[in-house]
Amino acid sequence: MSQTVVLKVGMSCQGCVGAVNRVLGKMEGVESFDIDLKEQKVTVKGNVKPEDVLQTVSKTGKKTSFWEAEAPAGTETKPNSEAVPTA
Repeated sequence: MSQTVVLKVGMSCQGCVGAVNRVLGKMEGVESFDIDLKEQKVTVKGNVKPEDVLQTVSKTGKKTSFWEAEAPAGTETKPNSEAVPTA
């Protein structure tokens, strides 16, 4: 089943974009992805599990979290709220 996963990734340059591009290009099930350096937003489409995408992108060493604005309908989120990492 194809789905869309949106992540916030701490990228500061084209080298960061390249690292994310490399790991997503090798990931099984990924049909397409878009990397927005300015927004620090990575959108992945394909037959993938959100947790797997998060783990894969985290391997680049970049701070990675789920994009809060993409929460399921019915839940309230503040657009600029900082996600609290869990251990």
